[in-house]
Amino acid sequence: MSRQSSPPRSAVVVGSGPNGLAAAITLAQAGVRVRVIEGAPTIGGGCRSAELTLPGFVHDVCSAIHPLTVASPFFTALDAFKTRVEFVHSPIALAHPFDDGTAVAVVRDISATAESMGRDAGAYRCLLSPIVRDWPALRHDLLAPLTPFPRHLLPMARFGPLAALPAEMLARAVFRGERARGVFAGMAAHSMLPLTYAASAAYGLLLSTLAHAVGWPMPSGGAQSIADALAAVLRDLGGEIETGRFVQSLNEFPDDAFKLLDVTPRQLLALTGDTLPGSYQRKLRNFRHGPGVFKIDYALSEPVPWKARECAQAATVHLGGTLDEIAASERAAWRGEHCDRPFVLLAQHTLFDPSRAPAGKHTLWAYCHTPRGGTRNMTAEIEAQIERYAPGFRDCVIARHTMNAQDMERHNPNYIGGDINGGAGTLWQTIARPTLSARPYRTPLPGVFLCSQSTPPGGGVHGMCGVHAARAALGD
Repeated sequence: MSRQSSPPRSAVVVGSGPNGLAAAITLAQAGVRVRVIEGAPTIGGGCRSAELTLPGFVHDVCSAIHPLTVASPFFTALDAFKTRVEFVHSPIALAHPFDDGTAVAVVRDISATAESMGRDAGAYRCLLSPIVRDWPALRHDLLAPLTPFPRHLLPMARFGPLAALPAEMLARAVFRGERARGVFAGMAAHSMLPLTYAASAAYGLLLSTLAHAVGWPMPSGGAQSIADALAAVLRDLGGEIETGRFVQSLNEFPDDAFKLLDVTPRQLLALTGDTLPGSYQRKLRNFRHGPGVFKIDYALSEPVPWKARECAQAATVHLGGTLDEIAASERAAWRGEHCDRPFVLLAQHTLFDPSRAPAGKHTLWAYCHTPRGGTRNMTAEIEAQIERYAPGFRDCVIARHTMNAQDMERHNPNYIGGDINGGAGTLWQTIARPTLSARPYRTPLPGVFLCSQSTPPGGGVHGMCGVHAARAALGD
């Protein structure tokens, strides 16, 4: 007589961001019955799009450019996802303009990029070429929990010591001119750390490498298409999604169900009450969040009138000029101060994806880093930076929609104080995220796991935090 297999266990995933959905898909692929619970009316977490300004203008509410999505080992292996999302590449991945009216163009070809660095062309090639060559191996270790025994030891041995440095130190040691230094500073500033902090160079190296290895693309139609595609994959596997339900306590769910939480340590504490051991609670309370952001979405009557022609061919533009200026901006936000000349990150989707705006019209996505929880309106400062490199920009503006750091947290409770990275990316919180543990996804509560970007490998739309948490749950 054949033996009947036991029914699969059930799981609840709280939060429908990319990590929550990736966790749910991983569980569903293993035969687990999965239900995703989302507090907002729509799914997506940091991958949501909406008509924030005027009808017909589609804006990405948070994430806008997605190199880590096309680099993710999980997403690239998920054929059912890849067939549902079209990624659009601009001719230039990133443009970084300077006050003399020129700009550095970062393109897939390292040599072509290096030539726009002037006298630092050779240094740029020497720094990035080995890392780009190693990327197929590196991505598996960089998007995995930190371990003393990486799968690819030699590539990590080449990358790790450089990545652990402060970005400012590395930039000054490797480059002699302001062009290369400024570009690297802009890359590293995505860390939202002072550029004098250890491990801030990791962000500069990673984002530079991604530009050459996979590009900096955008999903056609908006970031929401990433979440919608993942949701479709999950439903095809039998998973369910419930929106508009804010979970108040883990007691709402059966004891025998896995519980994977796409939330921050602060929210984990709220959901579990006093059931966590006191020592673990103290560690979670010590988890540090980084600066916030002030964001503006624009509806434009025409494209931004850039002085440097390279900027009109790039989906992403970094505004901040020199290393010194960018470093001052990031240092101020970390200290709880506002900067009069902030480093501004821009995305101009409709130059390459016209589906996001009415015919002949355009959108612009812009933000700068601010003190955590800041409420100061930074519109004037951001627009002054845009006008600096694109005189006449304000004449193109039809409508604006602004969100300060507190607005960002109201939009997504995972953005504590407007911190869009799920926690400060310091060297310590790279090693201990959210606590120092060989099993960072497991909590002391049986069957309860963290799967948010507050766990390794951290921020970015790659889904790997959810994948690793789900695999930990399946291992249990």
